Amino acid sequence: MLYFPSRHHRQVTLSYFLLFIGIGMTGGLLGPALPHLAAMTDSSMSQIAMLFTARALGNMSGAFITGLLMDRLNGHRLLVGMLLLTVAGLAVAPLSPSLWLLTALFLLLGFSEVSLNAGGNTLLLWRHRDAAGPHVSALHFCFGLGNMLVPLVMVAALAMTGLFQWAFWVVAAYLLAMLWPLSRLKSPSKLAGDEDTTPRTPKHHDPLLLALFMLLFALYVGAEITFAGWITAYGVLTGLTAERAALLVTLFWLALSAGRLLAIPLLRWRSPWAILIGCLLLGGGTALALHAVWLPLWLGSLLFGLAASAIFPTLFSLGNQVMEMSGRTTGLIFTAAGSGALLVPSLTGPLLDLAGAEAFPPLLGGMLILLGLGLAALHLRLTRLSHRTSA
Repeated sequence: MLYFPSRHHRQVTLSYFLLFIGIGMTGGLLGPALPHLAAMTDSSMSQIAMLFTARALGNMSGAFITGLLMDRLNGHRLLVGMLLLTVAGLAVAPLSPSLWLLTALFLLLGFSEVSLNAGGNTLLLWRHRDAAGPHVSALHFCFGLGNMLVPLVMVAALAMTGLFQWAFWVVAAYLLAMLWPLSRLKSPSKLAGDEDTTPRTPKHHDPLLLALFMLLFALYVGAEITFAGWITAYGVLTGLTAERAALLVTLFWLALSAGRLLAIPLLRWRSPWAILIGCLLLGGGTALALHAVWLPLWLGSLLFGLAASAIFPTLFSLGNQVMEMSGRTTGLIFTAAGSGALLVPSLTGPLLDLAGAEAFPPLLGGMLILLGLGLAALHLRLTRLSHRTSA
């Protein structure tokens, strides 16, 4: 399903896939570890929730700064530096004696984690150029796989040692092992080298086009994190037991990962526009069905996860087709995504308090409608830019 024009392409790409399993595990650690971190620092759940805000702020600053550095420094050396920072944070965080120190460490982890994420995405685009679409989808599948694996790592750590800290240290050891392949392989660069045989299409340099992509990424990530973060609470509010409601987010991530795997061949057979429209229609139909109580919540979680699965990698691949994806551009996109993850879920709680649990499906549907309008504006802008180029 994936094409590698040279041995170096294969080695570098597979290294990124393995790296993104570790990045996914790093990002997914906070949820399962939250009760243990609260007990360790003698914090209430409302106090320990500061860690989510700290990580989100670290994500936003890390994406912006790393985007600027990617255009100036050797990409693999930058990833190695961020790997060392992440490993150090994972080693120390579960030993933190105070909430404030733990918050500072998660700010650092958010910074380094998204730096690896944005940097790896950028380097993959530079390695595969205009043929990067299926590889981007596979990369994001690996990220989702890491998110799915880390709860099992936590369960195993607790069963074997009784210490949740070992989950952090296992993930740190995995990331430490990634230093060797990244340090020995030549880093892709923004400028095409002699081994880059993929044909390249003309790119647009348009600030409005970049702004539209940033808006779309912010809306999508806001919708994804809102669903993942609030579907359990919504399930409890609508009458499910806490145990059954907790399974809903697992079903969502399972379907999201499966959908990203499915998107690998789809990006070869279908245009990005067709995939994006199909995802929005499925997501909108699922939100409507949940609001009308036509679907059980477990099925709604699966369908919404499937609808959300291909949007981020497909949007990213579309951006690579029409814009020059420099480190700065990728950094701005991930900064916008971080703002969506920070703002939209934080507004959901007050909305549910004000309007009740029945407001949750319309909120999801409204965000998908905004995404659809944003896609229409993006298509219109690209059409105008193409006419201007032809003229």
